[in-house]
Amino acid sequence: MTGSRVVALGHYQPAKVLTNDDLAAMVDTSDEWITSRVGIKTRHVGGPDEPVDEMAAHAAAKALATAGLAPSDIDLVLVATSTAIDRSPSMAARVAARLGMGSPAVMDINVVCSGFTHALATADHTIRAGAASRALVIGADKMADIADWTDRSTCVLLGDGAGAAVVTADPTAPDTPDGPGIGPVLWGSVPEMGNAVRIEGTPPRFAQEGQSVYRWATTQLPPIARRVCEKAGIAPEDLAAVVLHQANLRIIEPVARKIGAVNAVIARDVVDSGNTSAASIPMALSKLVERGEVASGAPVLLFGFGGNLSYAGQVIRCP
Repeated sequence: MTGSRVVALGHYQPAKVLTNDDLAAMVDTSDEWITSRVGIKTRHVGGPDEPVDEMAAHAAAKALATAGLAPSDIDLVLVATSTAIDRSPSMAARVAARLGMGSPAVMDINVVCSGFTHALATADHTIRAGAASRALVIGADKMADIADWTDRSTCVLLGDGAGAAVVTADPTAPDTPDGPGIGPVLWGSVPEMGNAVRIEGTPPRFAQEGQSVYRWATTQLPPIARRVCEKAGIAPEDLAAVVLHQANLRIIEPVARKIGAVNAVIARDVVDSGNTSAASIPMALSKLVERGEVASGAPVLLFGFGGNLSYAGQVIRCP
């Protein structure tokens, strides 16, 4: 069976930066309050002329250029997002139109903060089944559009952005000594706690039960993430990097520690970008690769979690 591999990455963030001091002028908060509780210093916020599909297209174009591929080479486009305002056309269809693609299959995947790792697994499965050979997998969210800018407990968390990965078939994967380019996914959810993270109403607004999410993430997720490593045949101490959903630095650091990835680079893009939902994992990974912090071919744990109290993770080989 043909495997698949991430061959290139790209990311995009709006130019406008919102600092903690900027937020302190809007709601009752402070740089010290935000930093001590979630570790975030800045976040990027898109304007009315930067819709989700435009951010996604920018990130995708960068990934395609890095891969040396033309838009017409892609036969599957998956966009993980929970902030698409319109029902149709999908964000994937709009990205395909913006990039001038031929006739790819297009679909959106809404699993909120774990959307990208769900979409990456879907692309891997599709390629393994022979239904596609080259895929664009994008995480893109415009959280500023759904933020309650009067709620200091949530508005300080959110940022906008997009990250993209080019995934191609890899016929040699089963015979490669270091394993497949994209390892087996482990995914699931806690349906009875799904209301702990919500995007509801008209207009839609983001809300969450912060303490419930924190307890779930820091206690229940580390053993699941270790099982992801087991499925990939990788010991946690052999991971070169860990890229968790960039929700909150006070979640990322203890979860990474409990996984046992003692030699890994830990992505901390949340400090500069805030919580960008489905964009957070591909954006953080793209930045690590761009800065040369992870070697090509090194094993990297990707692990998304959050909305629906869902999770999905896999170990990939760094492009």
